[in-house]
Amino acid sequence: MARKKGKQTVTGGDAFIPSALVDVERAAQDLRRGLPTVIVDAAGAKTLAIAAEFATDEKLAALAALSGSTPELALTHSRAATLKIMLYTPDVVMVPIPARLTAEDIRSLADPALDLARPLRGPFSGKRETVPAGCLAAVRLAKIARLLPAAVIAVLPDGLDDTNFSKVQADDVMGYDIAAASSLEPVTAAKVPLEGAENTRISAFRPRDGGAEHFAIVIGDPKGGDAVLTRLHSECFTGDLLGSLKCDCGDQLRGAIAEISGHGAGVLLYLAQEGRGIGLINKLRAYALQDQGFDTVEANERLGFEADERIFLPAAEMLRHLGFERVRLMTNNPDKVAALEQFGIEVAERVAHAFPTNEHNAFYLSTKAKKSGPAPFKTNSL
Repeated sequence: MARKKGKQTVTGGDAFIPSALVDVERAAQDLRRGLPTVIVDAAGAKTLAIAAEFATDEKLAALAALSGSTPELALTHSRAATLKIMLYTPDVVMVPIPARLTAEDIRSLADPALDLARPLRGPFSGKRETVPAGCLAAVRLAKIARLLPAAVIAVLPDGLDDTNFSKVQADDVMGYDIAAASSLEPVTAAKVPLEGAENTRISAFRPRDGGAEHFAIVIGDPKGGDAVLTRLHSECFTGDLLGSLKCDCGDQLRGAIAEISGHGAGVLLYLAQEGRGIGLINKLRAYALQDQGFDTVEANERLGFEADERIFLPAAEMLRHLGFERVRLMTNNPDKVAALEQFGIEVAERVAHAFPTNEHNAFYLSTKAKKSGPAPFKTNSL
């Protein structure tokens, strides 16, 4: 295909047309910068969205001017329930924004940090009409951007010039996690001797069109035909690197490496799923809520998230690339067993993997044990 540029003809431009994954990542980055993005549904309807946590009075006025109507606030069920908003629609609740609300008010509806200090902000009413696909995708896109899962929405009229905004298909947003994981490819590998596991090789994986990287720590020389001893470890900046006492992640990471090394061979998959999939900043927000007296599950839900937002297709894809179809899984989380088997990896055995508590993480770990037991597998639709 040739494209005109002034008097010149530029050829080969199709090679640089972004994929669906890139479109989603660009739109997510715009949300992270406080910029709007246009979400297009299957019927061609266009939704203009900004992340609620970046709302300003000027941006609200601009959204209203572009759409010719009052913007609305899209919240997850978890966050809406915290605000005592009736849940008339599945997954996401659309809340009309009264004229009396400022951008600061909207930010506080999305962010639970001041819930206890400002308890009387309603009442608010959720709409009963079916939530448009663009609104569902806006909330999902905020999660992909590792922001609070809330968006300010305006419907764009037909014919409005939207060339100044990033644009993404709603279906691509909703299918992003699966598409990114399905396109994981090995990038490079190198020997990296570790303390207690000197015969170690680390392989890096990333989606075909970019995105978050995951790592496989292969210890010894595990055989593809065996049920390889395996640990799935979600990254934890505070626990793995800083030695935080609020969780046992650092102990689990180093303990798994030592255990695998002691058995002679195995794999530890280091997954880019900070904070059970909500990101580091949102994890710190959850910690702040825990300081107010909420447990780890309650804190995530007050933020608008599920108790666990992870999917484990990346782990299954990495294992297949490494030549492993059967594993002995080191975990206390039955969801990991179910998720790996859902994606075609046989779990021949679940190997217990637990460490002593301390005064800072005892309540967290007991809550996780009580509330994070077996549950149906989720595809992470939001």
